[in-house]
Amino acid sequence: MTDHVDKESERRAERAPATPVPVPPPAARVREEDLEPHEGLRYIAKLFKALALLLIFMLIAEVVIGLQQEGLTSIGALLIEATRLIVFAGFLWAAGDLAVMLVESNHDLRATRILLGRLSSQVDQLVDRGNGENRDVSHRDL
Repeated sequence: MTDHVDKESERRAERAPATPVPVPPPAARVREEDLEPHEGLRYIAKLFKALALLLIFMLIAEVVIGLQQEGLTSIGALLIEATRLIVFAGFLWAAGDLAVMLVESNHDLRATRILLGRLSSQVDQLVDRGNGENRDVSHRDL
């Protein structure tokens, strides 16, 4: 049993990279909630678009039924109702697009925040290194 464990650990050691993987500072790490936090908004966007398509299908059915039952005399009422339904369907479709745009713009903001955190930690490291070199130089002058 121990031989099997030893062989397995040897295999892992062979597969392990020779140099250790650097761990980014806490400010530069990517959190899970930064990756995909807005799945619900995507579902709402799909729901709005599906409702817009449903309204268009209902409009087509209403026009067909209105023309069958009333004939050409119902054209005025059907045009008014069609205009109302098309505008409302357009608003629903636009709301779906706005939800998707909100998700994408939030991804850009989160990526900017992550990159800014990484840059800030790199600047802090450079400043710390620079302060250490300045101290050495100031001690040499004494």
